[in-house]
Amino acid sequence: MNIALWIAQGLLALVYLAAGGLKAVRPREQLVTSGNFDWMKDSSDAGVKAVGLVEILGALGVTLPSLTGIAPILTPIAAIGLAVVQVGALRVHLVRNERQPLPANMLLLLLAAFTAIGRFLD
Repeated sequence: MNIALWIAQGLLALVYLAAGGLKAVRPREQLVTSGNFDWMKDSSDAGVKAVGLVEILGALGVTLPSLTGIAPILTPIAAIGLAVVQVGALRVHLVRNERQPLPANMLLLLLAAFTAIGRFLD
């Protein structure tokens, strides 16, 4: 079970570091024109940067506490936070009638829930 949890944590960290890093570093206009982030058309620059920062912090929170043994209770709490991010993402995509990202959002939500439950019980 521990190996499966580490795999889930690693996947979450990779995805959220990449996605959050893009949102935090690149200008919103550049992301919108890339065609992969249509939802950003309705968001402010500060909102996109905030989402990126939350994703980066979640990626760090889902791995570092367990890895270092310092305050490991923060790992499942961070996983809950990432699950909340995905619930928000699902809502945004459903309201905008964007069906393509939904499977990835659901997968990330399930990975975050699995990590949270598994690490709380660990």
